[in-house]
Amino acid sequence: MSGSRSLSSGLRAVQPAAFGADPSGARLERIRRSPHFAGGAFVNPEGARVRPSGGVALEMAKRQFRKEERLQRAPVGLIPVHSTTLADLAKPPVSGLRITWMGHSSVLAEIDGHRVLFDPVWGERCSPFAFAGPKRLHPVPLPLAALGPVDVVVISHDHYDHLDMPTIKELAGTDTVFAVPLGVGAHLEHWGVSEGRIRELDWQETTKIGGLTLTATPARHFCGRGLRNTQHTLWASWAVAGDEHRIYHSGDTGYFKGFKDIGAEHGPFDITMIQIGAYSEFWPDIHMTPEEGLQTHLDLQGGQSSGVLLPIHWATFNLAPHAWAEPGERTMWATHGAGVTLASPRPGEPFEPKNTPPVNPWWRAVAQQPVGGWAAWPPVGERLDLVAES
Repeated sequence: MSGSRSLSSGLRAVQPAAFGADPSGARLERIRRSPHFAGGAFVNPEGARVRPSGGVALEMAKRQFRKEERLQRAPVGLIPVHSTTLADLAKPPVSGLRITWMGHSSVLAEIDGHRVLFDPVWGERCSPFAFAGPKRLHPVPLPLAALGPVDVVVISHDHYDHLDMPTIKELAGTDTVFAVPLGVGAHLEHWGVSEGRIRELDWQETTKIGGLTLTATPARHFCGRGLRNTQHTLWASWAVAGDEHRIYHSGDTGYFKGFKDIGAEHGPFDITMIQIGAYSEFWPDIHMTPEEGLQTHLDLQGGQSSGVLLPIHWATFNLAPHAWAEPGERTMWATHGAGVTLASPRPGEPFEPKNTPPVNPWWRAVAQQPVGGWAAWPPVGERLDLVAES
């Protein structure tokens, strides 16, 4: 009986509403008309394996339990979060563009008098369950209610670490507009966002919100929130242009040649926010390594080392077998070798790309140092005296 009670208690902790809703009616018909929808599912701009299988899956499972790797996948101390306050955000940015990385892929961008919030995840777990799933490794820099008015919330795709039901439900009570890829609007409506506040876009479609132009651009990934993955919601990266500035958010993506086309049409960008974490040789087509993230930035900038690169999709959740601090460390060395300006803020630390602070490897103070020291992670040939050891 005690086992039955435990099972019942666990089932009550499941949040079925968190699975969202499947597209239907006119929304589903629009999806089926998309040139990127074929054979009953959305397809990638280049072929992609979305999950490991067979012997690869077995090897991945073995690595999850190796003690030395497991220890490195989490920080060994408290992550230094900047407690963002209203005072930090009260004055408009002097340059017209200010960026605040809240952790993982959540970014507040203040651009030419407008406020854009990308992939906001304020929940404790990126999971439909209250008792399981990746748990936040650092607190949010400030309560969502203290963030102030947001003009538009941009969602890249419907995975739990990018589309968080509790966060969306709280934002549903505001006046913000939501810009999302095709099909994702079904989840938002299910959670209380009115249809009139949702702008649902296919790749290369554009919407105007206030003085901003937002374009859903291609990405190489996949979708799904429930036990069944119907591939009926699209994934996207986003280009946002104001009167004076242009910014780019990659969402989740594997590397593909189309970044050059995105840059040629919508760039160059004052800052690119690029996914560089949760990569693995077990899923090489759907997430990028730091070096691939750097190449993406260069592609978007027309091969130039202009603009600022902000690494996202790391530090907040343990989602891959690599060491916790490895994405930040490898990105630091890779960008330095290429002469690209890197933004390395602590979560919640606002900065203006025009005056990006010097690189500060804050992660070293709370990470388990790799065997061989920090120089063990940079690519061969990049052993440079970049910053002081912490």
